[in-house]
Amino acid sequence: MAGPLRQQPYADMPSYYAGTANDAPARPQLTNEERCDVCVVGAGFTGMSAALELAERGYTVIVVEAERVGWGASGRNGGQLVNGYSRRLREVRKHYGEETERAFAEMALEGQAIIRERVARYDIDCDLRVGNGIVAMHHSQMREIEDRVNEWHRHGHDAMRLIGEDEVRDYVNSDRYVGGMFDPLGGHMHSLNYVLGEARALEQLGGRIFEQSRVVSIDRMAKPCVHTADGLVKAETVIVCGNAYLGDAAKDLSSRILPVSSQVIATEVLGEDEAARLIPSDYCIEDIRYIPDYYRRTADNRLLYGGGTVYGGNDPSSIEGKILPELHKTFPHLKGVKIDFAWSGNFALTMTRYPQMGRVSPSVFYSQGDSGHGVTTTQMLGRRLGEAIDGQLSKFDVFEKLPNIPFVGGKLLRVPYCVAGSWYYGLRDRLGL
Repeated sequence: MAGPLRQQPYADMPSYYAGTANDAPARPQLTNEERCDVCVVGAGFTGMSAALELAERGYTVIVVEAERVGWGASGRNGGQLVNGYSRRLREVRKHYGEETERAFAEMALEGQAIIRERVARYDIDCDLRVGNGIVAMHHSQMREIEDRVNEWHRHGHDAMRLIGEDEVRDYVNSDRYVGGMFDPLGGHMHSLNYVLGEARALEQLGGRIFEQSRVVSIDRMAKPCVHTADGLVKAETVIVCGNAYLGDAAKDLSSRILPVSSQVIATEVLGEDEAARLIPSDYCIEDIRYIPDYYRRTADNRLLYGGGTVYGGNDPSSIEGKILPELHKTFPHLKGVKIDFAWSGNFALTMTRYPQMGRVSPSVFYSQGDSGHGVTTTQMLGRRLGEAIDGQLSKFDVFEKLPNIPFVGGKLLRVPYCVAGSWYYGLRDRLGL
């Protein structure tokens, strides 16, 4: 279970996760020269997944983190295990062909399985729960959801279940929805505690983590070097996993993504009866809109509710002001409930909405841009990186072959372009189109 509220080293993260995090040691800064087989840049979901995969395979691994383990999006998200990608499998087929679609489908459930496998193997205390639902607000959206369910079934993923208006309130007790799809292979968890558990597991296997050690440059030689302000790591291979928080360490990578902030709030403790009344299934829930709301119960019986986006990664003037109107539409009787936490976190958006993974040199790998769908996807991509470095390239190649299409308008116009797109699709959602 999440721990009691307390002051701790994540005090600069005003989130529910930081306020209830398990104890974690402060790791040292990198202040001298170190050597290893693989140096991972970024101690979030992708970096820790890849690092743990490689340590399990016998590699010596060093992780270099600008802040603390899980400080970025990995410790700020909704904590929802939602299977699949930010784009439909049919879109993969449309743009990249049937073979790529089949490969995407075969890997689609792997991330949640990795999470469950590691929670069990390393005894990670992260409040892991079963099930997620994607819900519709009107019948045109239900047609889209029905098509999604059929698509999953066509690829052999039969657990997804279509629920109509007569049953949806057994899962989420709101008048707002006319049905949805529900997946017992999804779930939710305390995100920060999960990545902290991965860090602890890595160290048990001999891996090392350096915090407060921002990478300033990476020499992409045959045997690359990772430089921080005060130290250096010489490695056989480097993996760059900074995502929206990469900064200037690899400008050719950060220029391919757009930081986007999403906002989340957590209520005061509601009590077990009230929390169960809101979401009887204890599934995590998101709606099917272009910019969805997403929410769930926490282990200590709060409602954690997120949504909204700010392209460019800035915070809105009021997080509560952005989220509460939607929360009150979903659960009107919660008007007046006290909000204990309100925070933002940035995720990395790509032009295509598909993850970007590949190599910038023979010995420097990267993964980024899960486009708001990273809790499970990052775990799978971390495994792909570990496999690739270990010589198993077939699944890694599926992603490396995807084109990294730049944003329309470049760095100057990418934000207004995305804002215009979100306005258009938001209008379609409001009109029920």
